[in-house]
Amino acid sequence: MNTALPRWPLVWITGAGTGIGRATALRLAEEGSDVIVSGRRLEPLQELRQEARQRDLYGRILPLVMDVTEPGRYETALAQIEAEWKLPDLVILNAGNHQPMPLNELNVATCRELMDINYFAVMAGLEAILPRMRRRGSGQIACTASLASYRGLPTAAAYGASKAALVNACEALQVELQGSGVRLQVINPGFVKTPLTDQNPFEMPQLISPHEAARQLVAGLHSRRFEIRFPGRFARSLALLRQLPYGLYFRLVKRSTGF
Repeated sequence: MNTALPRWPLVWITGAGTGIGRATALRLAEEGSDVIVSGRRLEPLQELRQEARQRDLYGRILPLVMDVTEPGRYETALAQIEAEWKLPDLVILNAGNHQPMPLNELNVATCRELMDINYFAVMAGLEAILPRMRRRGSGQIACTASLASYRGLPTAAAYGASKAALVNACEALQVELQGSGVRLQVINPGFVKTPLTDQNPFEMPQLISPHEAARQLVAGLHSRRFEIRFPGRFARSLALLRQLPYGLYFRLVKRSTGF
């Protein structure tokens, strides 16, 4: 059991019932943080708490059921959190969704659905949390985006755009947050084995486990970097693609993906 004082005594993670959120909650509990875990269903959160108890982790897992897309839900959740505990030291806005949208299935409904949870719900969280942290003069927030935000990729016209919008917004906000005592970061994962990526009908390069993703994510939280991205080699490859002129980029991606 770890007896050192945790970096973040109280953490709040949305989208914590499965995948990266779940693994990150356990990782931070291992470091001694008490972790409030949110999701739409209670059962996965209770299972997560039970796993933490069985592993005798230093920090506690504290379930809080919520739908991040419900208007006003962040304000209600924060009021409950502050009444029972305190304003969190670290918040990871991780809830999101993925849905492929190939050209022959192009539709605005899918775009709106993904923007609602991947962008607007995160912005609602920032709207509620940032003023409180700024008044306190301290805090850290990380928003889960995606390496798909780097450039347009086949079948990701809806998903990638929602994540690119989030990255752009976080960049703008972090400029203004400098000197406030509050830090904002973006998390750009590649392919991580989760129920969402299990939908993909293609072989995913450099697929990593949620456990490994959580290890790299938490290391990034401890760093001073604005962007937390993983896995490293895949992230560097996509970053290189971002530098290519459009003509070369379109030819290369079409040839490598088969679209």
